[in-house]
Amino acid sequence: MSASGRSDTADDLLAALLDGMDAALCAFDSDGVITHWNREAERILGWTAAEAVGRRGFAGWAVRAADADDVQDRLMSAQDAPGRQVHEFALLTKEGGRILVRTQSAGVPGADGKPAGVYCAFSEVHAQIDLERSIALSEALMDDASWGVVLVDVDLRPAVVNTHAARAFGSGRTALLGRPLGDLLVQGVEELEGALQHVLAEGAPPSPLELWVSVKTPEGVRRRCWRSGFLRLASPLAEEPVPLGVGWLFQDVTEARQAELDTGQLRFRANQLHRAGRAAAECEDPAEAAAVRLDFALAGFAEHALVDVLVAAGPERRLVRSGVSSSGLALLLPGPGAIPVRYEALHPALQALDRIGPVRASAPGGGPADHWARVRQWPTGATHALCTVLRSRGRTVGALTFLRGPSRPAFDRADALYAEEVAARVAADLDLASAAGLPQGP
Repeated sequence: MSASGRSDTADDLLAALLDGMDAALCAFDSDGVITHWNREAERILGWTAAEAVGRRGFAGWAVRAADADDVQDRLMSAQDAPGRQVHEFALLTKEGGRILVRTQSAGVPGADGKPAGVYCAFSEVHAQIDLERSIALSEALMDDASWGVVLVDVDLRPAVVNTHAARAFGSGRTALLGRPLGDLLVQGVEELEGALQHVLAEGAPPSPLELWVSVKTPEGVRRRCWRSGFLRLASPLAEEPVPLGVGWLFQDVTEARQAELDTGQLRFRANQLHRAGRAAAECEDPAEAAAVRLDFALAGFAEHALVDVLVAAGPERRLVRSGVSSSGLALLLPGPGAIPVRYEALHPALQALDRIGPVRASAPGGGPADHWARVRQWPTGATHALCTVLRSRGRTVGALTFLRGPSRPAFDRADALYAEEVAARVAADLDLASAAGLPQGP
């Protein structure tokens, strides 16, 4: 290929590159004559390349006469200054309108290193401001936002994590990148991944979602409620939308939601106590009244209730099973010679008698829960226990045990307070039955 052919090819390539740019661009030689003018410049101002190239500066066509010298001086000063210079000034469109543009100009050195001209990239000020706002918003979200922000790739792995989100996960920002969500969450990962996959396939949900998750942290597992919003991210450079991932924004609302749950739970339990009292008042047999109270107490609280009545046998304390909920709770006071339950010395029910207060216990993780329940004389499947003492008229009547299975959480302090409230009413009924000399079981 001849030198002229290579030169023509290079010029065509340069023209194609300039016309394909998203920014308006023009260039001046050392005398201020326009040498290049791309399509974006034509779109903004309306002047074609044929009309612009060859003109000396903007005077007389693209700028007001009063501003022409100042604009020309500011643009051409870039060839004698290091780096880029940024200016704002008003240009004229072909239709005669005025438009405020922001320019970035820099000198172009020649082969000998001397100034050979200036190139100038410009855009409408409002478009530039929109871009700067977008960049500023991205940086603020990644650094200073009070919401957690996580950009998740199409493989559902964190690609960008802001400071707030890293704190919520109890880890550093870089330590979270590229890790499966299952490595970060103990519970709730299925719901979160399901939401992310839905966003990738269908788009963002119409309203925020509240997700309960259990987070692995150096301090242990923490259960949190995150109010989450999702945005599908697509490439703005592709001809058709290509998903880049999901923007996940969340805020921790655990305290507010837990307070609502606690309030609702207290309201329900108070209502159950009230209903139980009304139903028990209609029972002629105090033992039947105690059974009715336990039926109401079990709703939403536990799977099983066990009542053990204290029988004195000299200095030794013996607990005799009086009722078990799983077989249909019907309490019978033990008669003479009743066989006591074989509880080991450190059984939670005996500990409750010693403390005159509630005792909580749970099967050890990883061990056989059925064996744990069996050696304690509890029904198969029991994983969590709450034992409390039955006391009436200043003396101990027996012990009341509530049991939960593995699908429920362990008993907490609020549960213990509720159990004590139920136990006080049940103890009064059993004491009344004993004092009245009602029929007793064998």
